[in-house]
Amino acid sequence: MLATLKNAFKIKELREKILFTFAMLVVIRIGSQLPVPGVNGEYFRSWFASQSDGAFSFFDAITGGSFINMSILALNISPYITSSIIIQLLTIAIPKLEEMQRDGEDGRKKISAITRYVTVGLALIQSTAMSIAFGRQGYLINYNALNVICAIATLTAGSAFLMWVGEQITEKGVGNGISIVLVINIISRLPEDLKNLFEQFVFGKAPATAVLAAVIILAIIVGMVVLVIILNDGVRRIPVQYANKVQGRKMVGGQTSNIPLKVNTAGVIPVIFAQSLMQLPIMISSFVGYSGTGVWSEILKYLNSSYWCNISQLKYSIGLLAYIVLIIFFAYFYTSITFNPLMIADNMKKQGGFIPGIRPGTPTSDYLNKVLNYIVFVGAIGLTVIAILPYFFSGIFNASVSFGGTSLIIIVSVILETMKQMESMMLVRNYKGFLEK
Repeated sequence: MLATLKNAFKIKELREKILFTFAMLVVIRIGSQLPVPGVNGEYFRSWFASQSDGAFSFFDAITGGSFINMSILALNISPYITSSIIIQLLTIAIPKLEEMQRDGEDGRKKISAITRYVTVGLALIQSTAMSIAFGRQGYLINYNALNVICAIATLTAGSAFLMWVGEQITEKGVGNGISIVLVINIISRLPEDLKNLFEQFVFGKAPATAVLAAVIILAIIVGMVVLVIILNDGVRRIPVQYANKVQGRKMVGGQTSNIPLKVNTAGVIPVIFAQSLMQLPIMISSFVGYSGTGVWSEILKYLNSSYWCNISQLKYSIGLLAYIVLIIFFAYFYTSITFNPLMIADNMKKQGGFIPGIRPGTPTSDYLNKVLNYIVFVGAIGLTVIAILPYFFSGIFNASVSFGGTSLIIIVSVILETMKQMESMMLVRNYKGFLEK
């Protein structure tokens, strides 16, 4: 790996891309420490520490601590992620957007521009809600119109700036800009989480107990990473044969190809959707300062991941079962709107392609649907296992960390994709790649 990195830095273009990406990440980490003008940072940290639910823990993790610091980058790229998902869903429902998506590079540029505008709009809405709701509770040193407007403008500008940084990394850096920004935020929280685990299970314990605890923690982390890699790289390849045909005086066709169907077709989206849906009532209650009493308080506990797998309060683990159902549902839902077997079958038929043993047209579409439903279920189960394991250990052993299965899926997926991109850059120049043994 070190030799490969050395070779990579010998390539001027690749070296400049790596250094540019590193410089942008440094800027992001500096920005995450700069507070919003007029904010009472001590109050907000105290408020965050008093929250018994995990609704904001993942949000703080993906912002790299910017949220708990209430920095100018507190919203981070969450508005952009939400905007991208919304536009992707609307592409299926709105014919005009679907037409843009099919228009090639020009269409993609238009969709990117729309995504940017929606991002700024969402950031404005979120920053307004946070500034007003938290401001009334002491978030702002002086709660007045000027300070509220200043906080709204700063938070919105910070989110827009991060979106721009992500696009610059994609264009001038190593690629996957938005994803890399998200990953560096999550990774920045890992040292503190590992420190907490060490202090809780290793430090001050008997030598044998400490060693055993360290080995178990390491085995769990490595095992989850391996499972994520297997899930991320799992592909079912459907063979496709193209019939021979005559063009002029030449015989063309007769080629063999395949349709790669990923086991985890929807990626991390089902987990994000499920988490958002479960945590939305908790976050709204926190924003309005409502602690909840009676029936509503009980409902919030069922939705609260901090109560799941807790032996003394097992009844609240029903919420975990609802979470699992949501993950599986969204895995099928998201796959159904991003993968169209009927369109693929029609395109294959027009190009003279067919799946061996399957008739072209509707039978091909039905076959792809059947295979897809099977592998989506396998992928959803794997995704569910990765997502709920941290809740299990947190409930049983009180091993509370800010990162979980969702964070690991994001980190591993982005790192693998970035390595593959750099591999392709190096192979063009006849260098050994990152993935070569």
